[in-house]
Amino acid sequence: MNQLILKKITQNKRAYYEYFVEKQIESGISLLGWEVKSARSKMVVIDNSYVSFYNKEAYICNSIFQSNVTRFDNESSDSVRARKLLLKKNELSFLMEKVNQKGYTAIILDLYWKNSWIKVNIGIAKGKKKYDKRNIIHMHQWNKEKVRVLKYMK
Repeated sequence: MNQLILKKITQNKRAYYEYFVEKQIESGISLLGWEVKSARSKMVVIDNSYVSFYNKEAYICNSIFQSNVTRFDNESSDSVRARKLLLKKNELSFLMEKVNQKGYTAIILDLYWKNSWIKVNIGIAKGKKKYDKRNIIHMHQWNKEKVRVLKYMK
């Protein structure tokens, strides 16, 4: 049996606070050797990452792969370069179509290992307004208070 092993590298924790995530797409990512090493040591930041399109291809922008100390001098390590996403044609066209609609953006939700491959979870999201964020905070506080009250009612 072929067992699926998923291991998180990093997660964009502010994504669900800043956006309403409507759909998620799994994608591969094209990385260099030193970037895979930094992913293994979890030295990756994807907090402000987003997907941009150039020549009908998708790229991740603003992701930071911090370079390791143990690397050769002949390698150039640009830690914030645009990295190509490996998507199928229909996924790419769907993503481009959604992002071209007003208010939608494609953000990076998390980066993880799937067996021996590094995968990216892309979220098609719509930005939240300030009052939406406040409502969610109030709902979380109310749910905590409700659990506390029900606990002492028994």
